[in-house]
Amino acid sequence: MKYKEYFGEFGGRYVAEVLRPSLNALEKEFLNISKDENFWTEFEKLSEDFTGRPTPFLFAENSTKKIGGAAIYIKLEGLANTGAHKINNALGQALLAKRMGKKRIIAETGAGQHGVATAAVCAKLGLSCTIYMGEVDIKRQRPNLFLMELYGAEVVPVSFGSRTLKDAVNAALMDWAGSFEDTHYLIGSALGPSPYPGMVKIFQSVIGKEVESKINELELNVEAMIACVGGGSNAIGFFSPFLEKDNPRLIGVEAGGTGMGEGEHASRMTGQGQKGIIQGYKSLFLTNKDGQVLPTHSISAGLDYPGIGPELAHYGETGRIEYTSAADSEAIEALKFFAENEGILFALESAHAGAKAIQLAADMPKDKAVIINMSGRGDKDIFITAKLLTPDKWIDFMRNEVSEYEK
Repeated sequence: MKYKEYFGEFGGRYVAEVLRPSLNALEKEFLNISKDENFWTEFEKLSEDFTGRPTPFLFAENSTKKIGGAAIYIKLEGLANTGAHKINNALGQALLAKRMGKKRIIAETGAGQHGVATAAVCAKLGLSCTIYMGEVDIKRQRPNLFLMELYGAEVVPVSFGSRTLKDAVNAALMDWAGSFEDTHYLIGSALGPSPYPGMVKIFQSVIGKEVESKINELELNVEAMIACVGGGSNAIGFFSPFLEKDNPRLIGVEAGGTGMGEGEHASRMTGQGQKGIIQGYKSLFLTNKDGQVLPTHSISAGLDYPGIGPELAHYGETGRIEYTSAADSEAIEALKFFAENEGILFALESAHAGAKAIQLAADMPKDKAVIINMSGRGDKDIFITAKLLTPDKWIDFMRNEVSEYEK
């Protein structure tokens, strides 16, 4: 798989002069290790022993029977160590940083899964770790904050802007501008200035390669592959072996939130995104007529971001990837559906993909297959989902916990 700097008109490296030397050095070293068998041997060994690859490929038999349409399969990235696909890229970049002699890793996180993966990998490889996280996301993803700190990371709350993922990215970039001599910025999604989008795709392509192998082994007649899309690291990795082919359909599901008004969603590719250059790369963003970033909303912190990875934007414009959105309420219903029928707990991000898979599979013939990328599991969302699904019981539980702390 070849590394690229531009994807059509999207991508590039639009950064302050102070960051150019570090990005140039990163690109040079990444191109070196891309041909280094020793690096990939170490990466694959740790992927197996530490990450837990390959992740399972589940036939959702009960769901398929209940819906009555196409066969549904689920790629269970949520069963990777730390609970999501994020660890694939975190491991690859941390190994690269260590080879470059970096002693410190910084990262941004929204839902917290990238932060947890980065903290765990740094603990394994003996690297110092600092995670930037918006105050809004800290409040809704407290379990993941606890895990990051348990792994030894310093979590820095971001109190400016919307206090969500985009602001955590800005904070990490500001740190890196003054610390790049001994620090690597481990970006968690397939976005940002080059070489990040292409590099993240290559580390995440392990997902798509494993899916392709299973499709061939089981001789599946796949009609569609479906992934949620925030920044896009799970989707680009899942789709990677199929992007230059005509089939199957590749479907990205964005955050439909509570509506399509300003600040109610994070859907860039369904007609609302505008071309722009933000945070070092050119892509589609939710902005106003003056180019200022608009507020976004999603029940899932990982999809609550105003931009999209440049390669995903490019394939959206060419039509190879189809985009749709799922509302917060649809994601919750999908979460319940797969929990009750398969014993699988989707992360709220992944549940957006699950929601559209349920709809699509119902209208497809039984000899077809639909594959969902479950990018993460939903343990992290308990403080969101429990109060929505069982509010009285959850409030009683929390009151009891507070009273125990106050004794």
